[in-house]
Amino acid sequence: NDLLMAAGTALVLIFADPMVGVFSDIGRRTNVPSFYVSFILAPLASNLSEVIAAYAYAQKKTMKTMTISLSTLEGAACMNNTFCLCIFLVIIYVKSLVWTFSAETVAILHDGVGG
Repeated sequence: NDLLMAAGTALVLIFADPMVGVFSDIGRRTNVPSFYVSFILAPLASNLSEVIAAYAYAQKKTMKTMTISLSTLEGAACMNNTFCLCIFLVIIYVKSLVWTFSAETVAILHDGVGG
């Protein structure tokens, strides 16, 4: 199990930088602003397995499989948003940046926890 985790981490480290270059090149060649590449294309690519699994479940068109499909996508979205928020808050803390959005942050954390 530890070996698989190490192998997965190594693959991410090997392919992350070239993938950023590919996304930048796609945006430049198609004249798509980097904002859209960063916030639409990159998350779709990184979560493609969840999207394909949800689509496969949704194709069966039963109440149970539709519920599984939506739960899969909602779970992926929650995990990604929580992970990105944590990274963002750690950067703010480490760099000692001024933070004036406490009410917004508390609201996001409240919603993220399921309140």
